[in-house]
Amino acid sequence: MEHIKRVGRTLKHKGSILSFYEDDIMTPDGNVAKWDFIEHSGAAAVIPVLDDGRILLVRQFRNALDRETLEIPAGGINKGEEAYAAAMRELEEETGYKTDRLTHLVSLVTAVAFCNEIIEVYTAKNLCKTQQHLDEDEFIDVESYTEDEITDMIYSGKIQDSKTIAAIMAYINKTKHTMQ
Repeated sequence: MEHIKRVGRTLKHKGSILSFYEDDIMTPDGNVAKWDFIEHSGAAAVIPVLDDGRILLVRQFRNALDRETLEIPAGGINKGEEAYAAAMRELEEETGYKTDRLTHLVSLVTAVAFCNEIIEVYTAKNLCKTQQHLDEDEFIDVESYTEDEITDMIYSGKIQDSKTIAAIMAYINKTKHTMQ
């Protein structure tokens, strides 16, 4: 593939968690094209696994879809915060559980065509019940499901969140391979 090069970037809007840019991209034929780019500071997500193997999911309203979704707990990484610390924080904030150790599972790039968001996904076992610490605009219900129930909800379209699908499938695949 011939080289494509960014030759300019203009900030169009700075939001609370996203910055929107218009990039000038030099194509191999020498033309300059306009491409959209969304900058994101990254996120961390957790697959909380109860002692009996059930997985905790959070049900919350998502404005972009104008409906509730069922997802693994996740949230943005604060400035200066490590992904591991963000995952620990989000686990307790959203589920009301904490753990003494997270295990990194996978790194996900959510929308490679226009956004640089990377979500670091961890698994959490040996959970200890505490209490939720939701943000003032968060209303989250915590539910638990077996791997089979979650897989069925993915294939039936009940769970459509890409980070949840990718993380759960990676977790199930890794779990099966380590048990053989």
